Amino acid sequence: MCGAEPVNCFPVLVNTLSNTFLRLFNSTAQIRVWSNPFSGAQSPAVKHNIFIICLGYMLVLAAGLPPHFAVSSVEDYKVKS
Repeated sequence: MCGAEPVNCFPVLVNTLSNTFLRLFNSTAQIRVWSNPFSGAQSPAVKHNIFIICLGYMLVLAAGLPPHFAVSSVEDYKVKS
């Protein structure tokens, strides 16, 4: 009925529960629920921009982490831990 991902399973659950409650109250109406996450990310330009932002973020992290470990080990040496 639905996949293991919560993104897909929750709308199916809401749809099933809503239609069950409608049938309990003798209604002939139906509720349709759908999920289309990341619909704006279909454009190649958007994907390229997201890639550039993630790449920049990773480069900043790569530049900032080694000094953090170096300072930590120097402080450990000073305290003689």
